[in-house]
Amino acid sequence: MSEQVPRLSTSRLYLRALGAADLDAYAAMMSDADVTRHLGDGRTLDRAESWRQLALFIGHWELRGFGMWGVEERETGRFLGRIGCYEPEGWPGFEIGYVLARDAWGRGYAREGAAAALTFAQRVLGKTDVISLIRPANTASIAVAASLGARRTGRVEFLGGESAIYTYPQWLKA
Repeated sequence: MSEQVPRLSTSRLYLRALGAADLDAYAAMMSDADVTRHLGDGRTLDRAESWRQLALFIGHWELRGFGMWGVEERETGRFLGRIGCYEPEGWPGFEIGYVLARDAWGRGYAREGAAAALTFAQRVLGKTDVISLIRPANTASIAVAASLGARRTGRVEFLGGESAIYTYPQWLKA
């Protein structure tokens, strides 16, 4: 599968296929209540749930031809989180999502990785309607989306709460 997932590079990050080797770092990230408080129902994931979520993201590539990448710091090779394109069955739209471990916050990595994912979505996948679903209290994620030109265009109730829909402009030309 990993040979089917394109590897993206930014000045400080690699966006690469997720795999079983990421489980320890991924489970640690998803067990942090500060990381998960604005995701889904807001609860942390245990190791088995983290494994299932990784499997979901890996399978998403097979089923949709796009998905989430593992985010790796270029300089150190350290796993930082996940960023990518997401649209499972029943989802409100084609989404750019980003989740980073707490020790990676505040360094611009989410914006850098989300910009690479948005570029991929628009240039490679030809997506014209790209959103991010963000809980209203998640001001850091709202700031990332806004820095890439996204504007709040609506709201949706799902996964146990309200999310704002942020829509990205077609700022990239093919």
